[in-house]
Amino acid sequence: MKKPPVVILCGGRGTRFREQTESRPKPMIEVCGKPILWHLMSFYAAQGFNDFILCLGYKGDFIKQYFLHHTAMTNDFTIDLSKPDQIEFHGSARQDWRITCVDTGADTLTGARVKKIEKFIDGDQFLLTYGDGLADVDVQATVDFHNKHGKAVTVTGVRPQSRFGELQVDGDAVQSFSEKPDVQHGYINGGFFVMDKKTMSYLTTDEKCILEREPLENIANDGELMIYKHHGYWQCMDTYRDLMLLESEWNSGVAPWKKW
Repeated sequence: MKKPPVVILCGGRGTRFREQTESRPKPMIEVCGKPILWHLMSFYAAQGFNDFILCLGYKGDFIKQYFLHHTAMTNDFTIDLSKPDQIEFHGSARQDWRITCVDTGADTLTGARVKKIEKFIDGDQFLLTYGDGLADVDVQATVDFHNKHGKAVTVTGVRPQSRFGELQVDGDAVQSFSEKPDVQHGYINGGFFVMDKKTMSYLTTDEKCILEREPLENIANDGELMIYKHHGYWQCMDTYRDLMLLESEWNSGVAPWKKW
């Protein structure tokens, strides 16, 4: 069976990274020399999902230029300037990725961005995630789980590491101290969705449509939202500190999201 396409939300302004996002969109912030978007796409492609639809917005031209020139910038090549449309590439650094870049508006919110790429989805199912988070999720397992329960949407639920130390107390006495433990109660939205195309009926092209608000709330109220519980690695890149953590994990040689 044909693998469903991977829709990636790439259009936000990334205001917490303003020192870098003044010149580029957040998914193009580099983790050890490669955009986090490249890491994310490599992660999916390594698991057999290599058809991508990128929801562009703020500084989307930066992403378009990156992929338009990707093969030339990652390979040696020979060009005859009398025949500039004929380029001979040397080397094997070529991804078998199919990438559709769609301008969904500079100020459009997440739900409307997804709705605006509806016409590019050929099948009955698609994957969706954010362009600023990495994980070691078994993507095929999420698809299999989704197909088994038959509901409209599967969201990957994660228990991230707390940003603060946790104190267990008895009166005024601290019984235990745990520096930045994993969240133990409940799950948060980790992205890495699987969605049936009927999800689009809950969305509008109104640029103020936020996927995580009324659409997903209504989907849950209709009994059409299921959770795939992921207990492995998951890390978003919301702050400079998060970026440093991702880089340290990559440099350690054991980056959990590296499946290739």
